[in-house]
Amino acid sequence: MSDPTAGPMTTTELDFAVAAYTEDGDWQVAPLVLRGEPDLSALVSALRRYPGDSGVIGMISVDEDFFVLLRVVGGRARLLLSDVTAATEWPLAKEVVDELGIPLADDDDEQVPAGDLGIISDLGMSAMDLGALIDDVDLYPEEMLEEIADVLGFGNQFHEAIEALG
Repeated sequence: MSDPTAGPMTTTELDFAVAAYTEDGDWQVAPLVLRGEPDLSALVSALRRYPGDSGVIGMISVDEDFFVLLRVVGGRARLLLSDVTAATEWPLAKEVVDELGIPLADDDDEQVPAGDLGIISDLGMSAMDLGALIDDVDLYPEEMLEEIADVLGFGNQFHEAIEALG
């Protein structure tokens, strides 16, 4: 018997996970329903279920510590991890680092992004702007993802999806 007061996720670290995609030119944002600990293959599989004129974007925030930006276009997944040092603590971040084929950072390494900074440049946010946003140490991952949503034009839908999650 499952606990009716528990949310749809059994992990405590996940702040939220949403999918954003365009349908007939309009942005749609939907909560990603994941079972158990989120892993990269489950996230990619969940995102592949969504339509999207220019692919689907997954926005995953973990423990107010880091985010993963995933974009699935056709069969290909593009990845961006906001903080490479998160891979020393978090299984999801380590999976992203492994998938990118980069070495694991040390705890004392600089908090820098890893992956494809140009992941959403064709949608309106350049690699340079995305890099500058991630470099802002005063922002939480949720605030960074919120800024990305606003720039790409689905800020309101993003807020509604986050509020629906709790």
